[in-house]
Amino acid sequence: MIRIQQLKLPVSHTKKELEQKILRTLKIKSSDLYNYEIVRRSIDARKKSELKFVYQIDVKVKEENAVLKSVSGNQISRMEKKEYHFPAPGTKVLKNRPVIIGSGPAGLFCAYMLSKHGYAPIVLERGEEAEKRKASVEKFWRCGILDPDSNVQFGEGGAGTFSDGKLNTTVKDTFGRNREVLRIFVECGAPKEILYDQKPHLGTDQLIGIITNMRKAIEAWGGEVRFRSKVTGFCMEDEKITGVIVNDTEILKAEVVVLAVGHSARDTFLCLSESQVAMEPKAFAVGVRVEHPQEMITKDQYGENAPDFLGAAPYKVTYQCENGRAVYSFCMCPGGYVVNASSEPGGTCVNGMSYSDRDGKNANSAMIVTVNPDDYTVYHEEGMPSALDGVAFQRMLERAAYQAGNGAVPVQLFGDFCSNSCSDQLGEVSPSICGSWKFANLRNVLPDFICEALIEGIQNTEEKLPGFSRSDALLSAVEARTSSPVRIVRNEELESISTGGLYPCGEGAGYAGGITSAGMDGIKTAEKICKKYMNFR
Repeated sequence: MIRIQQLKLPVSHTKKELEQKILRTLKIKSSDLYNYEIVRRSIDARKKSELKFVYQIDVKVKEENAVLKSVSGNQISRMEKKEYHFPAPGTKVLKNRPVIIGSGPAGLFCAYMLSKHGYAPIVLERGEEAEKRKASVEKFWRCGILDPDSNVQFGEGGAGTFSDGKLNTTVKDTFGRNREVLRIFVECGAPKEILYDQKPHLGTDQLIGIITNMRKAIEAWGGEVRFRSKVTGFCMEDEKITGVIVNDTEILKAEVVVLAVGHSARDTFLCLSESQVAMEPKAFAVGVRVEHPQEMITKDQYGENAPDFLGAAPYKVTYQCENGRAVYSFCMCPGGYVVNASSEPGGTCVNGMSYSDRDGKNANSAMIVTVNPDDYTVYHEEGMPSALDGVAFQRMLERAAYQAGNGAVPVQLFGDFCSNSCSDQLGEVSPSICGSWKFANLRNVLPDFICEALIEGIQNTEEKLPGFSRSDALLSAVEARTSSPVRIVRNEELESISTGGLYPCGEGAGYAGGITSAGMDGIKTAEKICKKYMNFR
């Protein structure tokens, strides 16, 4: 197979023009071309008047050796396609079915692979199935009635279900797990374009159906998914897991437990700490959501005359403050909505989401500042383990946001944030927020070092994205759930270093940072279990 890199065409090109460019590049006739596959597609917007798609394409041709001899340059090379392979089963006998705690991306993909290969896992999810969960979330946004176990953070699909569903990742992948995650999504109903778009995404509306199909596949292969099944305790003997306690009443025996709980499972973190499971605090980031007109962002990124079919433009910005602290955009949602993503009474946190068409009037992203244990140990809560100091810091911020907005999402214009004054009227930007909102002074929510870094970072993004620091850009607080504040320490076999048979997995355990990387970690964990244990077939 031949791989062509950096094949460029105007964004308005046709399929025929793409095929003709392939033929010209390889100096072959159409009769010499067997087939081709788009591996990657990105947009080159450096010259706004000439927007181009940039392709990486794998091509099968007649007389491959002759073709390679006739062309030259780094653009063309021979490649061997590596398919993903799940390992063969091990020899150790499982007395009980594996238990997976959590049905976010890590738990779902782990369960999908284990079920497919004959391990019949039991998935325990504290929240509701996707459709019921959607109704609970919308009720919260509409009426303010929070279900602490089924909300934007908890329930089938995890926190990623109510997000922009971004599927790009920076995790290096030499085993094909990234591609396998995308392939499974397509198998369960996602559009095939996610296999090659540089920044693939699935909106909340698509994700709900896709993860429902994943669950049906898990069940068809012998797995089981139990909703409203909250793990409230762990059974251990001789430093090994022997089972879990469900809803304070049922003991479910298991010598293999996958801990895929997500980064908001604070009660589970405390329970694990009380059970002497090894964990440590880790760096994460906090800040605000910022909203701008999507039309402005698209113009900045693609120019004034960008074709409509390109859709709402995304952005990614980073800035290093003079004091060395990093400020950067995270979970950017083109044509999206800021959402009240709270999961605890008396606390308010925000997130962002888009639907698949990304046709909302505003663009939003988290603008966040890195924090490390040295920053938040001062917020230690009496009676809590020090490993959970990051949780204490998050809670402090979320309670301050709740008080500032009186339960609604607190909002402030960027100009007023800079001048440390509460906003009293909107400018040209009006909020796109799921849930109620209220003007407040966010300087009373966030520590000074966060506020100062945000101001410096947002103002210095102006050169890259004109209008980004406009005074009427809207800030919402508080974005505190960017990643897990703890890491549940595991060894090379992905087992807890303190508890045999317990497999910390995914974002909540501190080993992933998004839908795709969490799914990959779930697959990786399933592989480790498979290599060690015999299946039930």
